[in-house]
Amino acid sequence: MKDFLYYTPTEVVFGEKSEEQVAQLVKKYGGTKVLVHYGGQSAVRSGLLDKICGLLKEGGVEYVTLGGVVPNPRLSLAQKGIDICRKEGIDFILAVGGGSVIDSAKCIAYGVCYDGDVWDFYLGKAEPTGMLPVASVLTIPAAGSEMSEASVITNEDGDVKLGYSNDMSRPKFAIMNPRRTFTLPPYQTAAGVTDMMMHTMERYFTKDDDMDLTTDLAEAVLRRMKTAVFEVLKNPEDYRHRAQIMWGGSVAHNGLTGCGISDDWATHQLEHELSGMFDVTHGAGLAAIWPSWARYVMHEKLSRFVRFAVNVMDVPNDFTDPEGTANKGIEAMECFYHAIGMPINIKELIGRDITDDEIREMTRKCSRDYTATCGCLKVLHAPDMEAIYKMARG
Repeated sequence: MKDFLYYTPTEVVFGEKSEEQVAQLVKKYGGTKVLVHYGGQSAVRSGLLDKICGLLKEGGVEYVTLGGVVPNPRLSLAQKGIDICRKEGIDFILAVGGGSVIDSAKCIAYGVCYDGDVWDFYLGKAEPTGMLPVASVLTIPAAGSEMSEASVITNEDGDVKLGYSNDMSRPKFAIMNPRRTFTLPPYQTAAGVTDMMMHTMERYFTKDDDMDLTTDLAEAVLRRMKTAVFEVLKNPEDYRHRAQIMWGGSVAHNGLTGCGISDDWATHQLEHELSGMFDVTHGAGLAAIWPSWARYVMHEKLSRFVRFAVNVMDVPNDFTDPEGTANKGIEAMECFYHAIGMPINIKELIGRDITDDEIREMTRKCSRDYTATCGCLKVLHAPDMEAIYKMARG
């Protein structure tokens, strides 16, 4: 069991009329002039953007808007946001959207307070000494960025996707209204649930198996998300289960399911190269990679995969064949992915065979030119990464 520090300072305002409090919350955390950051046209078409801006104006809070965030958020837009904030005297950033919008907002917030290139933080060349406060009005539950310390950005120069984590970037508040998720397309809903489940699984698959309560909590999150996603795919306006998913995304990535254990993150790092190269949906990319990663590493802690199979995937425990039970758990997860419309290999993800050259390029990037490893359950070197990509090709 590891000693741990659990830190979640984000104020969560959850419910059907939660956005009504946006101006008061911005002022509570020191905001006087806000950059309202958002994605494509859905925030406009739904009326949410106009409502948020109207509430800010009514509450006496000045604002400037910047839209255009896309999945796998781009560094170039964040750099534009940094310039706007400096020019306009922005002192608070409000993200209206999902994880990509919040990640982009965090990147902007870092960059405003830094004289160099904000990409330095993602490359590990520098550490921030300050940043603008960030908050969110969540519309797409998935990434958990509304309560986490993480931000992931794609640099179009080389299609490099990198993450950076720092506790100072945890949002000041997160407004969550499950009704705002009713119009999410089924694919986006399924990919989001896949992402939040993977956030839990990256912590769950560990060699540390003596923090039982953390493991129990993780299993509860995974089982609940499995149930809820089928309900909302059947009925997109099922408030009860939309609420489970919205809260589940936050719980999966606010650190709670990792207390006292080591986490892994290899699947995420391997997937970052997929979405960096092919610009695919992150959750779908995770589904395409995880089964191959699981089969490659499961003997490092076979009992953990057996527990997952039995307690999460409802596989009968064959005590005479733990490897068989573990494999059936992975197969059951693949069946779950297919049942919600997710891929289980790269061919299904991108619609064609991936080439050996593309695998080698992803391996090179993931290993930082063959200098870095990833993972904790099994530390993956470049040959391991390449082997998993090849297993996952389909």
